[in-house]
Amino acid sequence: MKFLITGGAGFIGSHLCDQLLEMGHGVTCVDNFLTGSRKNIAHLVNNPNFRLVEADCSKPLTQFSPHEVIIHLASPASPPKYQQYPIETLLVNSIGTYELLKLAYIWQARFVFASTSEVYGDPLEHPQKETYWGNVNPAGARSCYDEGKRVGEAFVYTYRTKFNLDTRVIRIFNTYGPRMDIDDGRVVTNFISQIIRKQPLTIYGDGSQSRSFCYVSDLVAGIIKVVESENAKGETINLGNPTEHTISEFAKIIKELAHYEGELVNSKLPEDDPKLRRPDIAKAQSLLDWQPQVSLTEGLQKTLIYFQNAA
Repeated sequence: MKFLITGGAGFIGSHLCDQLLEMGHGVTCVDNFLTGSRKNIAHLVNNPNFRLVEADCSKPLTQFSPHEVIIHLASPASPPKYQQYPIETLLVNSIGTYELLKLAYIWQARFVFASTSEVYGDPLEHPQKETYWGNVNPAGARSCYDEGKRVGEAFVYTYRTKFNLDTRVIRIFNTYGPRMDIDDGRVVTNFISQIIRKQPLTIYGDGSQSRSFCYVSDLVAGIIKVVESENAKGETINLGNPTEHTISEFAKIIKELAHYEGELVNSKLPEDDPKLRRPDIAKAQSLLDWQPQVSLTEGLQKTLIYFQNAA
Protein backbone atom coordinates (compact mmCIF):
# COMPACT_ATOMS: atom_id res chain seq x y z
CA MET A 1 0.00 0.00 0.00
CA LYS A 2 1.00 3.62 -0.49
CA PHE A 3 0.88 5.81 2.62
CA LEU A 4 1.03 9.59 2.77
CA ILE A 5 2.13 10.65 6.25
CA THR A 6 2.13 14.30 7.23
CA GLY A 7 4.53 15.17 10.02
CA GLY A 8 6.52 12.09 9.03
CA ALA A 9 9.81 13.64 10.18
CA GLY A 10 8.46 14.19 13.68
CA PHE A 11 8.98 11.97 16.71
CA ILE A 12 5.97 9.69 16.22
CA GLY A 13 5.83 10.10 12.45
CA SER A 14 9.39 8.91 11.88
CA HIS A 15 8.83 5.75 13.92
CA LEU A 16 5.63 5.12 11.95
CA CYS A 17 7.54 5.55 8.67
CA ASP A 18 10.11 3.01 9.90
CA GLN A 19 7.50 0.40 10.72
CA LEU A 20 5.47 0.82 7.53
CA LEU A 21 8.60 0.53 5.36
CA GLU A 22 9.67 -2.55 7.30
CA MET A 23 6.26 -4.05 6.47
CA GLY A 24 6.90 -3.46 2.75
CA HIS A 25 4.67 -0.44 2.18
CA GLY A 26 5.50 2.70 0.22
CA VAL A 27 5.70 5.90 2.27
CA THR A 28 5.53 9.55 1.24
CA CYS A 29 6.60 11.75 4.14
CA VAL A 30 5.33 15.34 4.06
CA ASP A 31 6.95 17.75 6.51
CA ASN A 32 7.79 21.45 6.58
CA PHE A 33 10.31 20.92 9.42
CA LEU A 34 8.71 23.51 11.66
CA THR A 35 9.18 21.08 14.55
CA GLY A 36 10.19 17.88 12.72
CA SER A 37 13.84 16.94 12.25
CA ARG A 38 15.77 15.75 9.22
CA LYS A 39 17.83 13.60 11.60
CA ASN A 40 14.75 11.50 12.36
CA ILE A 41 14.46 10.32 8.75
CA ALA A 42 18.08 10.57 7.56
CA HIS A 43 18.38 6.78 7.61
CA LEU A 44 15.38 6.47 5.25
CA VAL A 45 16.27 8.82 2.39
CA ASN A 46 17.99 6.14 0.30
CA ASN A 47 15.16 3.65 0.72
CA PRO A 48 13.48 3.27 -2.70
CA ASN A 49 10.07 2.94 -1.03
CA PHE A 50 10.47 6.26 0.84
CA ARG A 51 9.83 9.72 -0.58
CA LEU A 52 10.30 13.00 1.29
CA VAL A 53 8.33 16.08 0.25
CA GLU A 54 9.02 19.34 2.05
CA ALA A 55 5.68 21.13 2.12
CA ASP A 56 3.15 22.84 4.38
CA CYS A 57 0.03 20.69 4.40
CA SER A 58 -2.15 23.61 5.48
CA LYS A 59 -1.83 24.71 1.85
CA PRO A 60 -3.20 22.75 -1.14
CA LEU A 61 -1.08 19.70 -1.99
CA THR A 62 -1.28 19.22 -5.74
CA GLN A 63 1.99 17.38 -6.46
CA PHE A 64 0.88 13.87 -5.49
CA SER A 65 -0.43 10.86 -7.32
CA PRO A 66 -3.09 8.90 -5.40
CA HIS A 67 -2.22 7.14 -2.14
CA GLU A 68 -4.39 4.53 -0.46
CA VAL A 69 -3.97 5.84 3.10
CA ILE A 70 -3.42 9.34 4.51
CA ILE A 71 -2.27 9.66 8.12
CA HIS A 72 -2.36 13.27 9.31
CA LEU A 73 0.15 13.64 12.14
CA ALA A 74 1.50 17.10 11.30
CA SER A 75 1.28 19.59 14.16
CA PRO A 76 3.44 21.06 16.89
CA ALA A 77 2.58 18.93 19.92
CA SER A 78 4.41 20.22 23.00
CA PRO A 79 3.14 23.32 24.85
CA PRO A 80 6.30 25.43 24.28
CA LYS A 81 6.26 24.61 20.56
CA TYR A 82 2.58 25.23 19.86
CA GLN A 83 2.68 28.38 21.99
CA GLN A 84 5.64 29.51 19.86
CA TYR A 85 3.70 28.69 16.68
CA PRO A 86 0.01 29.21 17.58
CA ILE A 87 -1.20 30.29 14.14
CA GLU A 88 0.61 27.44 12.39
CA THR A 89 -0.84 25.01 14.94
CA LEU A 90 -4.37 26.23 14.34
CA LEU A 91 -3.94 26.15 10.57
CA VAL A 92 -2.43 22.68 10.26
CA ASN A 93 -5.15 21.11 12.39
CA SER A 94 -8.05 22.96 10.76
CA ILE A 95 -7.26 24.02 7.19
CA GLY A 96 -4.58 21.32 6.89
CA THR A 97 -7.09 18.65 7.86
CA TYR A 98 -9.58 20.09 5.34
CA GLU A 99 -7.03 20.09 2.50
CA LEU A 100 -6.05 16.49 3.22
CA LEU A 101 -9.67 15.37 3.48
CA LYS A 102 -10.27 16.85 0.03
CA LEU A 103 -7.39 14.72 -1.28
CA ALA A 104 -8.71 11.64 0.51
CA TYR A 105 -12.12 12.20 -1.09
CA ILE A 106 -10.63 12.54 -4.59
CA TRP A 107 -8.43 9.46 -4.10
CA GLN A 108 -11.07 7.55 -2.06
CA ALA A 109 -8.26 6.97 0.43
CA ARG A 110 -8.55 5.85 4.02
CA PHE A 111 -8.00 8.88 6.28
CA VAL A 112 -6.55 8.74 9.82
CA PHE A 113 -6.49 11.94 11.87
CA ALA A 114 -4.10 12.13 14.81
CA SER A 115 -6.04 13.96 17.49
CA THR A 116 -4.96 14.19 21.11
CA SER A 117 -5.97 13.57 24.69
CA GLU A 118 -5.88 17.36 25.02
CA VAL A 119 -9.37 17.51 23.46
CA TYR A 120 -10.51 16.39 26.93
CA GLY A 121 -8.92 19.49 28.48
CA ASP A 122 -8.75 19.50 32.28
CA PRO A 123 -11.14 16.56 32.58
CA LEU A 124 -14.08 16.23 34.91
CA GLU A 125 -14.30 12.54 33.96
CA HIS A 126 -11.56 10.08 34.91
CA PRO A 127 -10.33 8.01 33.15
CA GLN A 128 -11.27 9.64 29.86
CA LYS A 129 -13.54 7.70 27.49
CA GLU A 130 -14.07 8.61 23.86
CA THR A 131 -17.66 9.60 24.70
CA TYR A 132 -16.46 12.40 27.02
CA TRP A 133 -16.86 15.85 25.44
CA GLY A 134 -14.10 17.52 27.44
CA ASN A 135 -13.51 20.58 29.59
CA VAL A 136 -11.46 22.88 27.37
CA ASN A 137 -10.67 26.58 27.66
CA PRO A 138 -11.26 27.98 24.14
CA ALA A 139 -9.33 31.19 24.83
CA GLY A 140 -6.23 30.21 26.78
CA ALA A 141 -2.54 29.42 26.39
CA ARG A 142 -3.26 25.89 25.15
CA SER A 143 -6.33 26.61 23.03
CA CYS A 144 -4.50 26.81 19.69
CA TYR A 145 -3.68 23.11 20.08
CA ASP A 146 -6.70 21.84 22.01
CA GLU A 147 -9.28 23.62 19.86
CA GLY A 148 -7.29 23.08 16.67
CA LYS A 149 -7.56 19.33 17.22
CA ARG A 150 -11.25 19.60 18.11
CA VAL A 151 -12.06 21.44 14.88
CA GLY A 152 -9.95 18.88 13.00
CA GLU A 153 -12.15 16.15 14.45
CA ALA A 154 -15.21 18.12 13.35
CA PHE A 155 -13.90 18.25 9.77
CA VAL A 156 -13.31 14.49 9.85
CA TYR A 157 -16.81 13.83 11.21
CA THR A 158 -18.33 16.03 8.51
CA TYR A 159 -16.50 14.30 5.66
CA ARG A 160 -17.49 10.90 7.04
CA THR A 161 -21.17 11.76 7.41
CA LYS A 162 -21.57 13.95 4.32
CA PHE A 163 -19.39 12.02 1.85
CA ASN A 164 -19.20 8.55 3.45
CA LEU A 165 -15.40 8.81 3.53
CA ASP A 166 -13.51 6.06 5.35
CA THR A 167 -12.13 8.00 8.32
CA ARG A 168 -10.62 7.04 11.66
CA VAL A 169 -9.63 9.37 14.55
CA ILE A 170 -6.98 8.49 17.11
CA ARG A 171 -6.69 10.42 20.36
CA ILE A 172 -3.04 10.09 21.34
CA PHE A 173 -2.12 10.25 25.03
CA ASN A 174 1.35 11.05 26.41
CA THR A 175 3.92 9.18 24.33
CA TYR A 176 7.67 9.03 24.80
CA GLY A 177 10.78 7.37 23.41
CA PRO A 178 13.84 7.93 21.21
CA ARG A 179 13.79 10.90 18.79
CA MET A 180 11.77 13.16 21.05
CA ASP A 181 13.04 16.74 21.00
CA ILE A 182 14.95 16.98 24.26
CA ASP A 183 13.85 20.61 24.61
CA ASP A 184 10.18 20.06 23.82
CA GLY A 185 9.09 21.05 27.31
CA ARG A 186 7.20 17.89 28.31
CA VAL A 187 7.84 15.98 31.48
CA VAL A 188 9.85 13.01 30.14
CA THR A 189 12.31 15.13 28.19
CA ASN A 190 12.37 17.83 30.86
CA PHE A 191 13.58 15.31 33.43
CA ILE A 192 16.01 13.59 31.04
CA SER A 193 17.56 16.88 29.92
CA GLN A 194 17.95 17.97 33.54
CA ILE A 195 19.55 14.64 34.45
CA ILE A 196 22.01 14.88 31.53
CA ARG A 197 22.81 18.51 32.41
CA LYS A 198 23.04 17.67 36.13
CA GLN A 199 20.32 20.14 37.09
CA PRO A 200 17.56 19.85 39.71
CA LEU A 201 14.42 18.11 38.48
CA THR A 202 11.59 20.64 38.14
CA ILE A 203 8.14 19.56 39.29
CA TYR A 204 5.37 21.95 38.30
CA GLY A 205 2.80 22.52 41.02
CA ASP A 206 2.86 20.11 43.95
CA GLY A 207 3.44 17.06 41.73
CA SER A 208 0.05 15.52 42.45
CA GLN A 209 -1.14 15.91 38.85
CA SER A 210 -1.13 12.59 37.01
CA ARG A 211 -0.04 11.38 33.59
CA SER A 212 0.03 8.06 31.72
CA PHE A 213 3.04 7.29 29.56
CA CYS A 214 2.96 5.15 26.39
CA TYR A 215 6.17 3.97 24.73
CA VAL A 216 6.37 4.92 21.07
CA SER A 217 6.53 1.37 19.68
CA ASP A 218 3.22 0.56 21.41
CA LEU A 219 1.60 3.67 19.96
CA VAL A 220 2.84 2.87 16.43
CA ALA A 221 1.45 -0.65 16.73
CA GLY A 222 -1.90 0.86 17.72
CA ILE A 223 -1.92 3.29 14.79
CA ILE A 224 -1.25 0.47 12.34
CA LYS A 225 -4.08 -1.58 13.84
CA VAL A 226 -6.38 1.43 13.40
CA VAL A 227 -5.37 1.65 9.73
CA GLU A 228 -5.77 -2.07 9.06
CA SER A 229 -8.91 -2.95 11.03
CA GLU A 230 -12.35 -2.69 9.47
CA ASN A 231 -13.62 -2.36 13.04
CA ALA A 232 -11.98 1.07 13.25
CA LYS A 233 -13.87 2.55 10.29
CA GLY A 234 -15.69 5.70 11.37
CA GLU A 235 -14.47 5.37 14.95
CA THR A 236 -12.67 7.64 17.42
CA ILE A 237 -10.24 5.61 19.52
CA ASN A 238 -8.02 6.44 22.49
CA LEU A 239 -4.43 5.21 22.17
CA GLY A 240 -2.29 5.41 25.29
CA ASN A 241 -1.09 3.53 28.33
CA PRO A 242 -3.68 3.37 31.12
CA THR A 243 -1.05 2.96 33.87
CA GLU A 244 -1.19 6.25 35.77
CA HIS A 245 1.49 7.99 37.83
CA THR A 246 1.64 11.31 39.61
CA ILE A 247 4.47 13.56 38.46
CA SER A 248 6.12 13.15 41.86
CA GLU A 249 6.03 9.35 41.48
CA PHE A 250 7.39 9.63 37.96
CA ALA A 251 10.29 11.81 39.16
CA LYS A 252 11.28 9.16 41.70
CA ILE A 253 11.10 6.39 39.09
CA ILE A 254 13.32 8.18 36.59
CA LYS A 255 15.79 9.23 39.29
CA GLU A 256 16.19 5.60 40.36
CA LEU A 257 16.59 4.35 36.79
CA ALA A 258 19.20 7.00 36.01
CA HIS A 259 20.94 6.63 39.40
CA TYR A 260 20.57 10.39 39.74
CA GLU A 261 21.07 12.14 43.08
CA GLY A 262 19.90 15.61 42.03
CA GLU A 263 17.30 17.43 44.09
CA LEU A 264 13.65 18.05 43.23
CA VAL A 265 12.39 21.63 42.99
CA ASN A 266 8.85 22.91 42.61
CA SER A 267 7.72 25.58 40.17
CA LYS A 268 4.45 27.28 39.26
CA LEU A 269 1.91 25.11 37.44
CA PRO A 270 1.43 26.26 33.81
CA GLU A 271 -1.88 27.80 32.75
CA ASP A 272 -4.66 25.26 32.03
CA ASP A 273 -2.35 22.32 32.76
CA PRO A 274 -4.62 19.26 33.13
CA LYS A 275 -4.62 17.74 36.61
CA LEU A 276 -5.58 14.23 35.50
CA ARG A 277 -4.79 12.26 32.37
CA ARG A 278 -5.47 8.55 31.87
CA PRO A 279 -7.05 6.89 28.85
CA ASP A 280 -9.86 4.41 28.99
CA ILE A 281 -8.65 1.98 26.28
CA ALA A 282 -11.52 -0.51 26.45
CA LYS A 283 -12.54 0.48 22.93
CA ALA A 284 -9.04 -0.16 21.50
CA GLN A 285 -8.92 -3.47 23.34
CA SER A 286 -12.29 -4.66 22.05
CA LEU A 287 -12.13 -3.32 18.46
CA LEU A 288 -8.41 -3.73 17.76
CA ASP A 289 -7.18 -6.29 20.29
CA TRP A 290 -4.55 -3.69 21.22
CA GLN A 291 -2.99 -2.71 24.47
CA PRO A 292 0.50 -1.48 25.44
CA GLN A 293 3.19 -4.09 25.96
CA VAL A 294 6.19 -2.01 27.10
CA SER A 295 6.41 -1.22 30.83
CA LEU A 296 7.36 2.28 31.99
CA THR A 297 10.71 1.13 33.39
CA GLU A 298 11.60 -0.73 30.18
CA GLY A 299 10.62 2.19 27.96
CA LEU A 300 12.38 4.76 30.13
CA GLN A 301 15.58 2.70 30.14
CA LYS A 302 15.58 2.64 26.32
CA THR A 303 14.84 6.37 26.19
CA LEU A 304 17.54 7.26 28.72
CA ILE A 305 20.12 5.23 26.79
CA TYR A 306 19.17 6.98 23.54
CA PHE A 307 19.59 10.48 25.00
CA GLN A 308 22.74 9.60 26.96
CA ASN A 309 24.32 8.30 23.75
CA ALA A 310 23.18 11.41 21.86
CA ALA A 311 24.56 13.82 24.48
